[in-house]
Amino acid sequence: MSSRAFTPSTHNEDALIDAIMQVMETAFDPAYGEAWNRRQISDALILPSTHALLIDESGAIIAGSEPNKAAGFVLSRHAADEEELLLIAVSPSARARGLGQILINHLFNTARGRGANKIFLEMRRGNPALHLYRKVGFDPIGERPNYYKALDGTRIDAITFARSL
Repeated sequence: MSSRAFTPSTHNEDALIDAIMQVMETAFDPAYGEAWNRRQISDALILPSTHALLIDESGAIIAGSEPNKAAGFVLSRHAADEEELLLIAVSPSARARGLGQILINHLFNTARGRGANKIFLEMRRGNPALHLYRKVGFDPIGERPNYYKALDGTRIDAITFARSL
């Protein structure tokens, strides 16, 4: 089983998706179209290589039947000896408490436990999460010019980051 901290049942999977969607709807700026929809989250979580972690406002990783207390989440995908951070979000009302860093550090530990020795992520240029990613040791390794398209049609570069575990 993945690091979802939920037993494999439809009820728990729905509760996990509900929690992710609730945080994502408040955390992502709609101008960039970065938030995933419910179907994308559900489809990703069907794959055994996709892992989700929830965190509450106190910084505790949520387990069991309390996803409604989620203040943040991280979604990742594992392949061979690598992990990719797909999405991370913290509700605006819970920011500036170190929750993003706790989530990423927990992800590092669980990814290492799955056999990963490197973790990657990709973000749009200008994403305010850059400070967090650099703080936890991610370094830029590549760029995709004009990769993202904002809702107003503006093209934005993607920057790829990596960190050894």
